[in-house]
Amino acid sequence: MKYLVDVNGERVEVTLDADGVTVDGTRELAHLADVEGTPVRLVTIGGVQHRVIARRSGARGSYALWMDGWRFDVEALDERTRAIRELSESKQGPAGPAPVVAPMPGLIVRVNVAVGDRVEAGQGVVVMEAMKMENELRAPAAGTVRVVIAVAGVAVEKGTRLVEFELEG
Repeated sequence: MKYLVDVNGERVEVTLDADGVTVDGTRELAHLADVEGTPVRLVTIGGVQHRVIARRSGARGSYALWMDGWRFDVEALDERTRAIRELSESKQGPAGPAPVVAPMPGLIVRVNVAVGDRVEAGQGVVVMEAMKMENELRAPAAGTVRVVIAVAGVAVEKGTRLVEFELEG
């Protein structure tokens, strides 16, 4: 199986098979054995034995490795998982506070913010009437108002963007 491995920020290509490993095109015989009753594993690569302790750390495929007294931060993902992660990261929308959207169809009664206003998390930004009740829609996080789409007196559908924010910086 082929893996793309980031070791302390440097990417290497690793292919594993039944009796060896290929690292960036260099083939070596390799063997892995547990030391019973301990977290230590003995890794033999090209006839040289190393004592390794591995601990999961954070996201899928992320590990902290201690090998022969040295610590390495490693992320090892197979080709498919790496491709899916990179594809999903590239399609993510802009980072920052989520926009305020209409939770249901209704009528905009009042807009309490303007472009450039600084808002705090939980601050009311739009009041809308739905099912004969007024609902105050609040900012999900602190930020600066980037766009105000809501207009008082206008009916909106569920999911309509009403106010957008920009990153603090």
